[in-house]
Amino acid sequence: MTASTLKVLVTGGTSGLGVAMAAALATAGAMVALTGRSGSQAAAVAAELPGAVGIELDVRHESSVARAVDVTWSRLGGIDMLVNNAGIGMRTVNPRFMTHPQGFWEVPPDGFRAVVETNLIGYFLVAREVTPRMLAAGSGRIVNISVSHSTMNRAGFVPYGPSRAGSEALSRIMAADLRDTGVTVNLLLPGGATATGMLPPGAVPAGRKVLDPAVMGPPIVWLASDQAAGVHDERIVATEFDHWLRARNASR
Repeated sequence: MTASTLKVLVTGGTSGLGVAMAAALATAGAMVALTGRSGSQAAAVAAELPGAVGIELDVRHESSVARAVDVTWSRLGGIDMLVNNAGIGMRTVNPRFMTHPQGFWEVPPDGFRAVVETNLIGYFLVAREVTPRMLAAGSGRIVNISVSHSTMNRAGFVPYGPSRAGSEALSRIMAADLRDTGVTVNLLLPGGATATGMLPPGAVPAGRKVLDPAVMGPPIVWLASDQAAGVHDERIVATEFDHWLRARNASR
């Protein structure tokens, strides 16, 4: 694999799925820029990964996105792959959402806006800034991180569910718009509840397995490899990745 030749921007890379993917890519030899709202925290996390750099980015604001993409482009010498991952969860609007779910009519509008601005508009803004550069270069890869469909439709999951449903629809339209351009778009999701800090303590019933964020490592590294060249508009579930890849290889 030649992930080592890729220059990758991972948003929301200071914790959870983001740092797991950034670590896997950096370990595979990719040049990685990871972002966070705190530039100092992003720099501290990046310092623990081989060759990575940390960059301040608030995905809710166009000016911050433009500045961060410019800095990333300069420091890495380009951006071959964007991993749209930055997001916030239900805890920001209801810290007890797993045990005391709120009806949608109880959700404060400011909280709704904050989640949608981060999880949906943020994906749009970063992809909007990066895509013209990829088109000019003639190639690029965009991976949008998603969640299980059950999470999008679950009672008490406003606004997180709608924000993730929106980002998945956005990804499908991005893929349609970019078909045959040399820029690919794919979805990647863990496949279950994951230990990312978004779940409140005690939220997972006894005996239920919570996924390690490292589950995202093998599929994101594969998506950065030569083997994934041309793979487009796929929805890859990390827990099912080995089976998906075997089936794909068998059908070719």
